[in-house]
Amino acid sequence: MTAAEPVHGEPRVCSVDELRTLFLFEKLTGEQLNWLCEHGTVEAYEPGRVYSEGEDAQWFYVLLEGTVVLSRRVGADDVEVTRTSQRGVYSGAFQAYLGDRVQQIYRNSLSVTVPSRFFVVSAELFSTMMHEWFPMAVHLLEGLFFGTQIQQQIVGGRERLLALGALSAGLTHELNNPAGAALRAASTLRETVAGVRTDLAALAAHGDRAPSLDTLVSLLNRATELAAHGKTSALGPLAISDREDAMSDWLDDRGVENGWQLAPTFVQGGLEADDLEQITGGVDDSVLPAVLSWLARTLETEGLTAEIEEATHRVSDLVGAAKQYSQLDRATQQEVDVHDLLDSTVTMLSGTIPDDVRIVKHSGTGLPRIPAYPAELNQVWTNLIDNAVAAMADGGSGGNGGNGGTLTISTGLDRDHLVVDFQDTGPGVPDEIKDRIFEPFFTTKPVGKGTGLGLDISWRIVVSRHHGDLSVESKPGDTRFRVRLPVRWNGEGAGSG
Repeated sequence: MTAAEPVHGEPRVCSVDELRTLFLFEKLTGEQLNWLCEHGTVEAYEPGRVYSEGEDAQWFYVLLEGTVVLSRRVGADDVEVTRTSQRGVYSGAFQAYLGDRVQQIYRNSLSVTVPSRFFVVSAELFSTMMHEWFPMAVHLLEGLFFGTQIQQQIVGGRERLLALGALSAGLTHELNNPAGAALRAASTLRETVAGVRTDLAALAAHGDRAPSLDTLVSLLNRATELAAHGKTSALGPLAISDREDAMSDWLDDRGVENGWQLAPTFVQGGLEADDLEQITGGVDDSVLPAVLSWLARTLETEGLTAEIEEATHRVSDLVGAAKQYSQLDRATQQEVDVHDLLDSTVTMLSGTIPDDVRIVKHSGTGLPRIPAYPAELNQVWTNLIDNAVAAMADGGSGGNGGNGGTLTISTGLDRDHLVVDFQDTGPGVPDEIKDRIFEPFFTTKPVGKGTGLGLDISWRIVVSRHHGDLSVESKPGDTRFRVRLPVRWNGEGAGSG
C-alpha cells in the first residue's frame, strides 16, 4: 500500500461539536475542546499509508470517519493487527507524555482503506495537554508503564538466574559421569602400568629364554591386529561368559597363575583362545606365562587409554555445548546454523529432562544460515522446551500412551522463512487461554513454579528482535509452538533489532 497524503484544498474545519461526539473527548469541557481545535487540525487522507512503524512519532491521530488498519512488521511482511471504522479510535504518538524516557517512534503502521478524516495534534502539544489537564492520570500511567518495565526486568532476571541454576545442575550431572569414568580409568591405568613393569622384570629374569623386545612388540602388534577384528561388543553376556571360561581354561593349561583374572582382558580385547595360540606359537613354554601376563596388561593399558580418551572427548563436547549455548566470545549478532543452537540447548537441558520424556529431532536438509542473536534464540529454545516438558509432566502424555511423552523438534524452510516446530504430546492449551499465553506474567503453573514471562520474553525475542513470528496450535495430545525466522532481515544479513 502506497503512502497516503493529506487531501489539500478541501475544508479542514475543526468542529467542537464533532469532537464532543467522540468517546475519547466526551468528558472534556468546552474550553478544552476549543483548545484542541485551536492547536490541532483536521486532515483528510485517501487510501494508503498514513505513517510507518519505526518512524519518529510526531503526530497523534484520532479517527473522525473512515476505516483504519493497524499493522506490525514481521520479517518482510506487514501483519494486520486491527481493522476498524469506530470513530474516536486513536493511534500514533500516544506515549508522548512519557517524554525522552522512552524512544518516541511509531509502534505500528497506520493505513486507511477508504477516504478518511482524522483529528491530528502534534506529539509535543499532546504531551503538554496530558501533563496540564490530567497530571494525576499521567503519574498513574507513568507508574504503571515504568513499574511494569522494572517488574519485567527484575522477574525476567530472576527467571534467567533460575534457568541458569537448572542448567548448571544439569551440566554438572552430565560432566560428572565422564569425569568419574576418566578418574577411575586413570587410577586403574596407574596400577596396570606398575604391573607391566613387574611383568617385564619377570621376563628379564628368564635370561636368554625370554623373547627379545622386537619379538614382544611383534606379539603385541599381532594381538592388537586380531583384537581389532574381534566382535565382542556384538556378543551377549552369556556368549562373553562362555569365551572367558574357555580362555581361563586355556591359560590354566599353560601354567598361567590367576588366568581367570587375565581371561576377561583378552576376551574384552576381542581375542579367543585360538588367537592366543597363534600369537604365542613360537614362545618357550617356560616363559609363556610371563609373556601372556605382560600381553594382557599391555592390552589393558590400551583399553584404559581409550576409555580416558572417550571420557575427555565427552567432557570437551559438553564444554563446547555450554559455550555454544552461552555464546561466550561470540559476536552479538551473526549468521548462525539453527541446528547448532538447538543441539547445544538440548545438550544443556538433558540433565533436567525426565527419563520418561523422549526427544525426537527431524532436521531439515540444506537449510541456510540465518542472521540472529544466538544467545537470545537459545533462550527461546530453552523456554519452549521447558514449557513442553512441564506440560507433559503435569498432564501426562496425551496421545502417545506413555508415562512421560514425546517432544518432537522439527526444522524446515517455508519460502523466505526458516521454521522451527516444538511439538509435544501434553494435554494441550485450553482455548479460553490460548490468546493470553504470550501476555507478561500470565502462567498456568502453580505459584512459585513459573513467572509468566517465559513465553512473553520468547515472543519479544522472535518478533521484535528477529522480525519473525511465534504462534501456537494446540489440541489434547498435540501442541505445536512454531517459530518462523526470516532468512534475511530487510534483504540483508543483519538488522538493527
